[in-house]
Amino acid sequence: MPSPVPFKVLSLIPPMTQLNTPYPSTAYLTGFLRSRGFNAEQEDLALATVLALLNKQGLMALRDAALALPIEDRSGPVNFFLDHFQDYAVSIDPVIAFLQGRDSTLSHRIASRGFLPEGPRFAALDAYDDDGTGDPIGWAFGALGQTDRARHLATLYLNDLADVLRDAVDEGFEFVRYAERLAASQPSFDALAEALAQPPNLIDSTLERLALQAIERHLPQLVLLSVPFPGSVYAAFRIAQCIKRAQPHIRIALGGGFVNTELRELQDARVFDHVDFVTLDGGERPLLSLIEHLQGQRSAQRLQRTFVRSDAGQVQYMNLQEPDIPFEDVGTPTWDGLPLHQYLSLLDMLNPMNRLWSDGRWNKLTVAHGCYWKKCSFCDVSLDYISRYETAQASTLVDRIEQIVAETGQTGFHFVDEAAPPKALKALAEEILRRGLQISWWGNIRFEKTFTPELCELLAQSGCIAMSGGLEVASDRLLALMKKGVSVEQVAQVTKGFADAGVLVHAYLMYGFPTQTVQDTVDALEYVRQLFENGCIHSGFFHRFVCTVHSPVGQNPETYGVQLLPLPEGTFAKNDVGFVDPTPMPPGVDHDLLGQGLKKAIYNFMHGVGVEADVRQWFDLPKGHFPKPSVPRHKIAKALN
Repeated sequence: MPSPVPFKVLSLIPPMTQLNTPYPSTAYLTGFLRSRGFNAEQEDLALATVLALLNKQGLMALRDAALALPIEDRSGPVNFFLDHFQDYAVSIDPVIAFLQGRDSTLSHRIASRGFLPEGPRFAALDAYDDDGTGDPIGWAFGALGQTDRARHLATLYLNDLADVLRDAVDEGFEFVRYAERLAASQPSFDALAEALAQPPNLIDSTLERLALQAIERHLPQLVLLSVPFPGSVYAAFRIAQCIKRAQPHIRIALGGGFVNTELRELQDARVFDHVDFVTLDGGERPLLSLIEHLQGQRSAQRLQRTFVRSDAGQVQYMNLQEPDIPFEDVGTPTWDGLPLHQYLSLLDMLNPMNRLWSDGRWNKLTVAHGCYWKKCSFCDVSLDYISRYETAQASTLVDRIEQIVAETGQTGFHFVDEAAPPKALKALAEEILRRGLQISWWGNIRFEKTFTPELCELLAQSGCIAMSGGLEVASDRLLALMKKGVSVEQVAQVTKGFADAGVLVHAYLMYGFPTQTVQDTVDALEYVRQLFENGCIHSGFFHRFVCTVHSPVGQNPETYGVQLLPLPEGTFAKNDVGFVDPTPMPPGVDHDLLGQGLKKAIYNFMHGVGVEADVRQWFDLPKGHFPKPSVPRHKIAKALN
């Protein structure tokens, strides 16, 4: 069989995703394309943009933007930045080098609290109790945790600068998302079109310059823009816009998680003023067909899961039915071309589990494609990334791990499955141990009974350091309604098994699910308190339930006792859908108010504060609406005995 005609593909990560490690989509696609003989490269423009803004020259440009604001429009962070600009100018390059791991000795000066300008974000340190030593975060780092202490302070310093960028340049700027409001569930492309028509600001012009430099370096025929979240959509279109303006012959394809969930009914032809193709779901098969099309070997009518604009100016969806590339055959992700030693290890929260998301450079890999359970009523179970469940042999997965370690020199792995299957994890752990491979890894699972204490111990021996999983609402009634397939006591037993094996445990938690009452919420928090108290979990995060059009709740709302609100007519994004829940609530109480108490509680629990207190103290409810927990105070402890 003749080898493919040389064809240059450049995959780009647009701002913003993560700063500590590359988002894995381009690594997957680049590895797959190279396995098929194509010339494929990748660049992380999210990291590049941040590094271009956060250096001495970048801060000088930021100062100019801040000074251009009327005095009365300057926020507290902006004024502090201007007042202490010289301190920022001399410290920014050393701080970046420290966070990249290039100058660890700077930790001494940073930790001394005399090196960095301490802007408004440092006020968070005042929230911790001072034990009389004058060191409010001494409890977290002790006498020897100087590097971590310095990393936390340096992270606050960068967050102050992010606030200045937001207030002086672009109100949509954050380190993990950029202009998210322009894309998330927007029925119309109007907001994005209007923003793209504006003259570029400092962030935009920096991004455009970096994008064009990448094009000049690689001279691709096809550019792939991977858009995992709404917070990277605007930047992706800015990149596409400047490429089309400078090199109109280059073809551009848009794909990724945002596209897969929100653009499935795309009709707005203006999208194709910027990109040529929009592909859905797993990218391997559509990408092969697209390359064949661009090489003249396949007509547009024979593309897979791809939106195009017809000659008549209409959006058309092409989907010739061909089998997807099996998960076993997608190849090994490659990080070649990404500046692995330039990523920033940040420390946002003083919690050993939470830090994993922002600290350290993790090789991201999946144990399986899709979800083996695919029943949860809040999940997009109808979409490919959940519904198409495929595994690979443990030997194949460990081969990939060994290749990645050899390429990157780094042995940390984050398995980013929706829910890694216990059978596959067991086989993976046994193969890792059989080969004597030394790695550290963490992942996401369902807290199901298959994870026995013996299996937890086996996974820990293979290098597992942490596990996250969904407890959602800690209520057996609501867990059954969600079709979660677990009970609260079962979750306690599984998480305790991991904790006893030395594995950190994080729980994803939810509030505002259909029919959830105030009593349910108070009881759920009491369960969570007991899980912390008994050492079952080490961290958690509460998020508000959001109904999507692809979930069982969105498709069968009557089953869950809610009524969906009509969606506005739209031609662009479609995902979140509002609903009316007739479940009675006390006057002046809603899930937003309850959520404030839940988030306050979980933050304190993660720092060892208030774990033994009555959970009602966290809720600012109107007088007379403080139901006592109906859960026995030691129920989890008894379940563990």
